[in-house]
Amino acid sequence: MTLDIPNLKDFDARLRDEAHEEPTLEIPQGEPTKKTQIIAIYGKGGIGKSFTLANLSHMMAEMGQRVLLIGCDPKSDTTSLLFGGKACPTIIETSTRKKLAGEEVKIGDVCFKRGGVFAMELGGPEVGRGCGGRGIIHGFELLEKLGFHDWDFDYVLLDFLGDVVCGGFGLPIARDMAQKVILVASNDLQSLYVANNVCSAVEYFRRLGGNVGVAGLVINKDDGTGEAAAFAAEVKIPVLAAIPQDDDLRKKSANYQIVGSYESQWGPMFADLATAVGLAPPVRPAPLTQDGLLGLFSAEHTGADFVLTPATDADMRGKYAGVKASLEVVYDNV
Repeated sequence: MTLDIPNLKDFDARLRDEAHEEPTLEIPQGEPTKKTQIIAIYGKGGIGKSFTLANLSHMMAEMGQRVLLIGCDPKSDTTSLLFGGKACPTIIETSTRKKLAGEEVKIGDVCFKRGGVFAMELGGPEVGRGCGGRGIIHGFELLEKLGFHDWDFDYVLLDFLGDVVCGGFGLPIARDMAQKVILVASNDLQSLYVANNVCSAVEYFRRLGGNVGVAGLVINKDDGTGEAAAFAAEVKIPVLAAIPQDDDLRKKSANYQIVGSYESQWGPMFADLATAVGLAPPVRPAPLTQDGLLGLFSAEHTGADFVLTPATDADMRGKYAGVKASLEVVYDNV
């Protein structure tokens, strides 16, 4: 009797090929059932997510909504703006300190209030001493222990760094923790590159059965050149607001002043944004290719028409370039 032994090399190759295949079947989507809108905001570092979120959350609270703002960026700058520059204890550092003391973390240790907004920071590890994405996962695990799923809020706003694409920062999309995503970008290639990456992640997990969609784009520091609006049109998402590039906004943000209030001249703009955020449905985006993204900008600024010239072996060797003796064995004809 002969045994049918599988070819393990062929089996391994098939598994590797399957792992690189994009899913082709979209699983039917279900409607979110929880009344709380959990919204993840993504954008390039420094593009103004924290400025947008701090003022948006404050405006929502003034409009009578119960709002929880969670900073999920290792820089911990979300709540700093809300609290006038005051840094609050992060969940990660508080958890570490309490664990060493044999104590449990309580809500009052990590959650603080201003203007009707409840806010907390997940935080991150010290530089070079841990993984920021893993810190995000640990932070949400602790929130679940504190009763996150039983809290009563109209909106939970999550501030995520969009530059980092690891699993921790992709948590709301990959695990359906949020119902929708809002992108913050400006009229520059780098911030739109990050926004497009997030759209790609949303699209990928939608094909795997996820329910998260993109509610729209907030254009921050809008100088009127139009690239961000063109991007939104191409990926088929709405523009929720265009926050102008204004010196008054820049100064107030730098001084940790809240402008998302009816007492500010900018209040109506953030009130309109708050309404748009609440009503905008999560849609499935159509992410662009790299060439498509470059096509939104003038070629003289991006190098979109640059032709790649392949390097040669001689180029790499430089002054050591030369004809190498062949190691091929040549046999004389007999």
